[in-house]
Amino acid sequence: MKLTILGTGNATVTECYNTCFVISDNDRHFMVDGGGGNTILHQLKAAGLNWMDMRDIFVTHKHIDHLLGIIWMMRMILQNMNRGKYEGEATIYGHKEVIRILKEMAGEVLSAKEMKYIDDRLHMVVVEDGEEREIIGKKVTFFDIHSTKAKQFGFCMEYAEGKKLTCCGDEPYNECEQKYAKNSTWLLHEAFCLFSQADKFKPYEKHHSTVKDACELAQKLEAENLILYHTEDKNISRRKELYTEEGRQYYKGNLWIPDDLETYKL
Repeated sequence: MKLTILGTGNATVTECYNTCFVISDNDRHFMVDGGGGNTILHQLKAAGLNWMDMRDIFVTHKHIDHLLGIIWMMRMILQNMNRGKYEGEATIYGHKEVIRILKEMAGEVLSAKEMKYIDDRLHMVVVEDGEEREIIGKKVTFFDIHSTKAKQFGFCMEYAEGKKLTCCGDEPYNECEQKYAKNSTWLLHEAFCLFSQADKFKPYEKHHSTVKDACELAQKLEAENLILYHTEDKNISRRKELYTEEGRQYYKGNLWIPDDLETYKL
C-alpha cells in the first residue's frame, strides 16, 4: 500500500498544488479530492500515475480547491468513454450536496453525448454519515466532520489487520470523529500555519488549525503517524523544517510534513 500526496496547499496557494492525494494498492487506486483545476492531470502524471487508473474517487466537500479538479477528471473520463478510449467504469463518491453540484456543473460544461455516461459507466454515488463501502478491496467508512462552513465528509480506511488511515478533511478535528481517528496508524490532518505565526495567517478566523493544534490532537489520539497538509505556502522553502520544529514539541509519534508528490509506504 502506498500514499501519494499530490498537493499540500490550502485554497489560495501558488507555490504548490491544493491538497489532494491517492491511496494505491498495486494497480488499484483511491483518489481523494482533485484540487482547483486541470493541474490535477499534471500532478498525477508527475507522480507516475495514469489518470485513467483513478477508478474510485472521493470528494470531501464543495470548496473549489477540492472540487474543480474533479470536473476535469469527469471531463477526461466522459470524453474518452464517448470516443471509445476508456474501458470499464469509474465511481465518484461524495455526500448528497457534492454529487448534486458535480452533476449540475458537468451538465453545464460538458456535451450531452458525454453526459449520457453519467450513472451508466461513471457512477455518482451518494454516501451517508457512517456508511461503509469496499473500495480497492479495503473497508472505508465515511463520516460527517460537522463542519461549521460547508458540509464535509472525512473517511477511515482499514487497510490491513489492526491498521487504519483516517482523513479528517480540511478543518479542525471534531469530537464526533474520535471513534475513527483514535489510534490511527496514519492520521491526515490540516495545519493552516505555524502557531507562532497565527497572528499573521489568522487560521482561527478561517476555522483552521495550526501545527501545534494538530500535533497536540495527534498525541491525544495516540496516532502512530501524522501527516500535516492544507498549509500556507509563504514558508514553502522551509516548511518541512519549521513545521517539524514546532510540531515535535507537542507530538512524539512520526511527524510528516510532505512536499507535493511525496509518497509514503502504508
